[in-house]
Amino acid sequence: MRPELLLHGIDTLQCSYFLRPHGHSGIDFAGLTVEREKLRQSKERESKLINLGGVDFLLSPHGSPLGFPLVLNNQDFRIEMGEYNNPPFFVTFRSQALWRDGAPALHQKFLEWAARLVFRPYKPESLTRVDFAFDYLLDNIDFDEDFFVSYSNKDSQHRENGKIQTFTFGRSDIVLRVYDKVAEIKQESDKVWFYDLWEREDNVWRIEWQVRKQPLKRFGIATLNDLEGQPGDLLRYLAEQHDTLRVPSGDGNRSRWPLHPLWQDLHERIRELKSLGVYRVVDEAPVLSARKMRIGIAMYGYLKQLAAIRCIQQGKELISIDDAQETLKYTVNKLHDPLSWRIDVQKRIKSFHLGQW
Repeated sequence: MRPELLLHGIDTLQCSYFLRPHGHSGIDFAGLTVEREKLRQSKERESKLINLGGVDFLLSPHGSPLGFPLVLNNQDFRIEMGEYNNPPFFVTFRSQALWRDGAPALHQKFLEWAARLVFRPYKPESLTRVDFAFDYLLDNIDFDEDFFVSYSNKDSQHRENGKIQTFTFGRSDIVLRVYDKVAEIKQESDKVWFYDLWEREDNVWRIEWQVRKQPLKRFGIATLNDLEGQPGDLLRYLAEQHDTLRVPSGDGNRSRWPLHPLWQDLHERIRELKSLGVYRVVDEAPVLSARKMRIGIAMYGYLKQLAAIRCIQQGKELISIDDAQETLKYTVNKLHDPLSWRIDVQKRIKSFHLGQW
């Protein structure tokens, strides 16, 4: 039976933008740096909502590990920038935005935002990382790390409760990960909107190559236009030469082992690709529901602690959940300030809309 491909596209994209102001800059770098320092020195150290070029962002209280003094985040981008950095802008396209709108549309959206701030390109953008993803329905995992043949010298695997969840090959310019995407969503990323794209919530494994600047350039992929027009040669190299999944045989040369049916299908799919990326509308509702459930789980745990405290204070063996909720209500009402409640709730609403879950 042929493996079922549920989804394919670009899950992460990072790009350097070489822009300079033509006229008076619409970005007050000095003023933003002052605001960042205020945030850094504050007790809460929360991001601050700002509007720049008609777009809402959250200004981070810290610079980036890459040496950019300013970091802006919203639902589409993470923008690292500095007036004296070269390049001045380093942009990470967010996963949900990529699956919703696609890389070309987001690229144009960023350039239009920069143009409103009087910034223009003085040289083409430069891609620094692209993650290509293929999501398959796999009811049964009939392979292990010994089935893979890879150019990479380093490999690792991750197990959870004795069950394989992730195979990883490579550490630098090219990294292949084959992993249980559903488990990753539940344990790490919380990207529950993939369930709507797959139309299922189980048995989905991802084949994902993380490719950095040098191999991208080697295959003529330096800009967004290059990526849109010619990912095929790179993908064929990745899936047919750099990394393959095979079925062990008696042959001493592992590269002559027959291809695993999953990899046979992957080869066929890559050959069929005219362009990479399936653009689908991502619904915000399941993300909010999942977040609400996580908060509920946490609050239920705290409610049990509160009940235990009341039992000790009152010399009782047990109190009901209703009594514990009344105790919580009484405690919260003592702390409640209507003004700060209004401000903080509205702030969190905006943060959610800007992708800060």
